[in-house]
Amino acid sequence: MAKTTRIPKRSEVKKEYTWALEDIFASDELWNEALEELRTVPEKISAFKGHLADSADKLFEYLQYYDEIEVKLTRVAEYCMRKADEDTGNSFYQGMKGRFMNLYVAVASASSFDTPELLAIPDDVLSGFYTAKPELVLYRRKLDKLRSQKEHILSDSEEKLLASVSEVADSASEIASSFRNADLKFPAIHDSEGSELQVTQGSYIPLLENADREVRRQAFESLHGTFDSFKNTSAAFLNAQMKQLTFFSQARKYGSNLEAALSRTEVPVSVYHNLIDTVNANLKYLHKYVSLRKKLMGLDEIHMYDLYTPIIADADSEIPYEKAKEIIMEALKPLGEDYLKVLKSGFDNRWIDVYENEGKRSGAYSAGGDPHPYVLLNQKDTLDSMFTIAHEMGHSMHTYYSMKNQPVAYRDYVIFVAEVASTCNEVLLMRHLLSKTEDKKERAYLLNHFLEQFRGTVYRQTMFAEFELWMNEKVEAGETLTADLMNDAYYALNKKYFGDDITVDKLISVEWARIPHFFYNYYVFQYATGFSAAVAIANRILNEGQPAVDDYLRFLSGGSHTDPISLLRIAGVDMASPKPIEDGLRLFGELIDEMAELTK
Repeated sequence: MAKTTRIPKRSEVKKEYTWALEDIFASDELWNEALEELRTVPEKISAFKGHLADSADKLFEYLQYYDEIEVKLTRVAEYCMRKADEDTGNSFYQGMKGRFMNLYVAVASASSFDTPELLAIPDDVLSGFYTAKPELVLYRRKLDKLRSQKEHILSDSEEKLLASVSEVADSASEIASSFRNADLKFPAIHDSEGSELQVTQGSYIPLLENADREVRRQAFESLHGTFDSFKNTSAAFLNAQMKQLTFFSQARKYGSNLEAALSRTEVPVSVYHNLIDTVNANLKYLHKYVSLRKKLMGLDEIHMYDLYTPIIADADSEIPYEKAKEIIMEALKPLGEDYLKVLKSGFDNRWIDVYENEGKRSGAYSAGGDPHPYVLLNQKDTLDSMFTIAHEMGHSMHTYYSMKNQPVAYRDYVIFVAEVASTCNEVLLMRHLLSKTEDKKERAYLLNHFLEQFRGTVYRQTMFAEFELWMNEKVEAGETLTADLMNDAYYALNKKYFGDDITVDKLISVEWARIPHFFYNYYVFQYATGFSAAVAIANRILNEGQPAVDDYLRFLSGGSHTDPISLLRIAGVDMASPKPIEDGLRLFGELIDEMAELTK
């Protein structure tokens, strides 16, 4: 009789494999009490209106109060959002998230006066405030950064209006997420023995790693065929997203959506274009890799669904979750005892929600930080899953060190550096695994995995970045993003990036519809820049030892106390230069040559 691989309900998952949200609030009732206590915040914030320039004491009081409220709001937000992600079909927790968003909008609206008032304080008056109250110097960088954006800040009434529509602006992303994760169902497929295999967004990549090519093809067609059936709906979501970004960037008098997005993180627009230009100039390496994969797989014709399965298939092995944690701990020993102690605490104290369940948000992420970070996984006990654990715990360790060492005003790091710590863990893990084997087949298998990491992180994410830029520019020019227009553009990008040796299946045209990162406002390019920085940092740690580790921990502890380019220079990497990206791309080419040599 055919077997069925069933995804469990949330209630069927063992507690030890779920995250400890009770560390935030022991019950939904306590969460509700905390939410109700915050109802008075808008009124209390409004009492400061018109008085921020009265004195140094008054300004300091407001900034301190805002920090206090931010801590409380974040805890309330993290609890309901993590609960909502456990089962996106659970209307109770979706409702809790909605109640929080209503409060958040009210707080944002009430505090909308502060930016115009802070900008209106004359430089000499503010300088006098620092002298009169030295404690205020804590906020100097925060205030300087805000005041540098003066030309993009609107009047009090206009800021209040923009704040009041923020929930509406987020609707496209929220609705699209519910559509992808809760409503969309994909046709089941069958393996060669007739066993039924469920296709979900969480199981899709493992299915593409299957040695059975027919399983891969069926999974590819099940997922993309379903998205193709709803392509007009998905296009409407993204069109609405790009329109709201355009509205806000134009309202704030930015030259483009890209400039508006990168301005918040103090990253020059040139860095974005440099990434795309540098990768486009080095597509030959990706074309070479596709050709090698085609040859090693013995295929007359290689398809898009053939890109994920290990080339050295019989070297693949199951890596149970507990074993994966042990390997990661061993691999990250170069980062020192303190790092390992915190990492083990995360593993032992349920920072992680491990396995997929019905309705659970797809993918993986690290979030929160108070009282500790939380990691969402959809663990499949594969090599790739082990790398995902290392990746997300890298984010969590970055958060932990930042929150431990920085005041509230600077404890959050900007997205430009967000992918460095996660990818550094992956690079150290790969280097560890390679150092432990002399077997040619196993080494080739690991090299293939690293090459796939590189392809997926540098080339694929840059392709996404190029598509995201195209979408924004189309809407900024007054055009509408239709499904056909997007399909054509996305198909052309795949043809360009993967080259002539691959059959670019027509269904790949609609892949854009399943990528949640297109709603993250110019986030994806930082996977590629972060990977390049991480490779450089990991090599420095392995080559130089403790001095490099000390610099790296200073970087992790830096939060946003300085700009991201300066933070990375602390760790020994200059991302203002194209060199890290070029060095990374060259490394990719060298690894392809080694792979070819090993598999002769």
